[in-house]
Amino acid sequence: MDIDRDAIGPALLEQLPPPLPADLIISLNQPKADLHTTRRYEWNGWTFDVPPGVFIPGWTSRLIHERVLDGRIETRGLRYAAMGVGLGVEAVAAGVRGAREIHALDVHPQSVAAATGHYRRLVGERPDTAFLPAVSDVFDALAEDVQLDVVTFNPPAVSQTVSDDPDVVRNVCVGAPLLAKFFAQIAEKDLLAPGGAIYVIASNTADLRALVRHATDHGLSPGSTISTTGGTAC
Repeated sequence: MDIDRDAIGPALLEQLPPPLPADLIISLNQPKADLHTTRRYEWNGWTFDVPPGVFIPGWTSRLIHERVLDGRIETRGLRYAAMGVGLGVEAVAAGVRGAREIHALDVHPQSVAAATGHYRRLVGERPDTAFLPAVSDVFDALAEDVQLDVVTFNPPAVSQTVSDDPDVVRNVCVGAPLLAKFFAQIAEKDLLAPGGAIYVIASNTADLRALVRHATDHGLSPGSTISTTGGTAC
C-alpha cells in the first residue's frame, strides 16, 4: 500500500484503499489451534510465557515493539500508554528505554497479569519509571488527571468476523467501532498532552477509512508514519 507520508487528515483519507475482499480477510486471519494452551514467545533475546487465551504477537505488533525499543516511537522520559498490551512486550521495551510512566492497559485480565509478570521479571523496579498496569476497557481505568505523551495500539480492527471464539474476537475482529470509542475517550478525557502522539497500526483487513474518519471526527490529525505491504500506522 503506497501512502503519501506527508498526507494528513482528509488528504490521507482520500488515498486509503477499501478493505480486502471478505473471503480473503477471513482466510488471512484464521486463528491458530493452540490459543487455549500454554505457549512461549521469544523476541529480542527475551522469553515470554503465553498463558491460555493470550495472543502471541504477530508482525504488526512487532512493528510497534521494534520502534519503541529503538526510539523511533520515543518513550524515554515520557508518559506512555500501551493499549491492548497483551504479553507486555512493548511495555518491557518502554521500560528498558526509560519511559517515565508506562500504563499497561488491556480489557483481558489474564493479559494484564502476563504483562505485569514479564515486566517485573525483565525490567524490574526502576526509580525513574512508574509501571501502572490496569484491566481497562479502552481508557476507562485511568484517573481523570492522567495525560499521555505517547499511545500505541494495534487494535483488533479486522473488518470481518473470523471466529465465534470470544478470545479470537477480542484479539482480532472487534472492528472499527472500537477505534471510535478509543478516539472518543482520548478527546473527552483530554488524555493527549500537548505535542503528544498516537500510533495506531492497522492493515487493509480493517476499514482504514473508518479508522481515520473516527480520528478526524474527534479533532485529531492522522497521518501515515509507517508504510509497509499491507500495513499502515496512523
